[in-house]
Amino acid sequence: MFVARPHEAAPVESAGVAHLSPVASDLVILDSARLLKGQREIRIRHGNETYRLRHTRNDKLILTK
Repeated sequence: MFVARPHEAAPVESAGVAHLSPVASDLVILDSARLLKGQREIRIRHGNETYRLRHTRNDKLILTK
């Protein structure tokens, strides 16, 4: 869920990716469904570390190392 701060513009969404403009034009928001692609868990490599992103039964996202 995205909540815009009063000084920020509302997101503009295209193909499951939202971009803010013009205040935070470098901020990209990915839809979790597009990121997970129907899976309950994915692995994300960041540098030399691997993280787990899990979608729980309670519709929460949990990121663990």
